[in-house]
Amino acid sequence: MNEEVASIHGDYKVLANIKLFLYFFIKRLFDLVLSIIGCIFLIPIALIIKIVYMCNKDFHSIFYTQKRIGKNGEEFNLYKFRSMIVDADEVLQKMLKEDKKLAREYKKNKKLKNDPRITKAGKLIRRYSIDELPQLINILKGDMTFIGNRPYLPREKKDMGNYYDTIVKTKPGLTGYWQVSGRSDVSFEYRLRLEEYYSLHYGIKMDLKIFFKTFKTVFGCKGAK
Repeated sequence: MNEEVASIHGDYKVLANIKLFLYFFIKRLFDLVLSIIGCIFLIPIALIIKIVYMCNKDFHSIFYTQKRIGKNGEEFNLYKFRSMIVDADEVLQKMLKEDKKLAREYKKNKKLKNDPRITKAGKLIRRYSIDELPQLINILKGDMTFIGNRPYLPREKKDMGNYYDTIVKTKPGLTGYWQVSGRSDVSFEYRLRLEEYYSLHYGIKMDLKIFFKTFKTVFGCKGAK
């Protein structure tokens, strides 16, 4: 009887491993196809953004790179279109030291609702999440995937607490469960709970649901800050 039970469990484990392998294979194939197509369209978008910035007398690079936490805690360089002033990170640290109210807001949400560092052009590209598009390069490289958790900053690791180990088991994504569940409208704590849930329940069905819901969220500009 015990041998029969063990055999059933063994077969179940093999089927589960095959299912998991197919999921990651399809997911990576999906990532490669869409990121290649997306990177082609990225070129004219980048040119338009560069022209807009130059018209606003901003001649600095339109691209912005930042260290983020990837799968299994490995760090990588994340690419974005710059939507803030140059040296935005240094300016943020100064702001948080000088303004206690902003410091409390940032501690709670890890974002500022009315961030003075965002440029005029930056507000527009953020509204439609255009600033996130260079992450297609990260997806092509394999640092990220289309559907996953937010790529967290190294300095946020300690704030993630017990959620950290579960969240970093999955590759960070361009969009995810948090993004379609309120984005900037939810607290940092609630975001962590959402992303822990995704890391424990990911699958093709859930990824497809997030993928299609992303279009509604982005084009409705819901929660975009």
